[in-house]
Amino acid sequence: MLKHKTALVTGSTSGIGLGIAKALARQGANIVLNGFGDVDGARAEIAALGVDVFYHGADMSRPAEIEDMMRAAAERFGRVDILVNNAGIQHVAAIEDFPPERWDAIIAINLSSAFHTTRLALPAMKAANWGRIINVASVHGLVASAQKSAYVAAKHGVVGLTKVVALETATTGVTCNAICPGWVLTPLVQKQVDAKAAALGISNEEATRLLLGEKEPSMQFTTPEELGELAVFFCSPAASNVRGAAWNMDGGWAAQ
Repeated sequence: MLKHKTALVTGSTSGIGLGIAKALARQGANIVLNGFGDVDGARAEIAALGVDVFYHGADMSRPAEIEDMMRAAAERFGRVDILVNNAGIQHVAAIEDFPPERWDAIIAINLSSAFHTTRLALPAMKAANWGRIINVASVHGLVASAQKSAYVAAKHGVVGLTKVVALETATTGVTCNAICPGWVLTPLVQKQVDAKAAALGISNEEATRLLLGEKEPSMQFTTPEELGELAVFFCSPAASNVRGAAWNMDGGWAAQ
């Protein structure tokens, strides 16, 4: 379905981003990877799906590096047809104990980077009269949790940005939507499971049950593969008039 299209996925060397990149690659899209960690492993997984894969290591907190990544992607593939803003970091603390530099970093990476990639991708999408912008927000873009002030603020901002872009592109072939996952067992969430297990002196299995039981009625993690299939749907003709949605895949979390 996506042959001859190019998808750029930020934060795509592991977790949700890699799951989405692989789902788009299975549909024939060439992939621009971005992120840290096991770059070679992620590149090999995408290449095995028979598409062209390009990596750029832009630090998503630095606008100049984001501009260089977008320019390099356009030089390599012509333009970015599908933009998935997924890069994110987390810090958990009460507001009075929250380090200001951590607040600034979370807002920069989780929110501002999506603005920068979007403003740079839109002109070519509009010129082609086709584009898909998919922002990976969170259920925390819809509801809050204590001790996550920066993350919740950033993700609410992502949902708001999504709606504005959708309105500004409403009469074009470009759509913008947000995916709002609940708990997904990524390295980021595994750290929270480990911390809970250590703090309470319990097993990882018990900590996992506690984590899910606090928020997610289904008592199961959403998977990167499921999120990838939702991204594929957003890119399909069936979703051509889905605009400005904040689509939660959260096991019933926001329904409570």
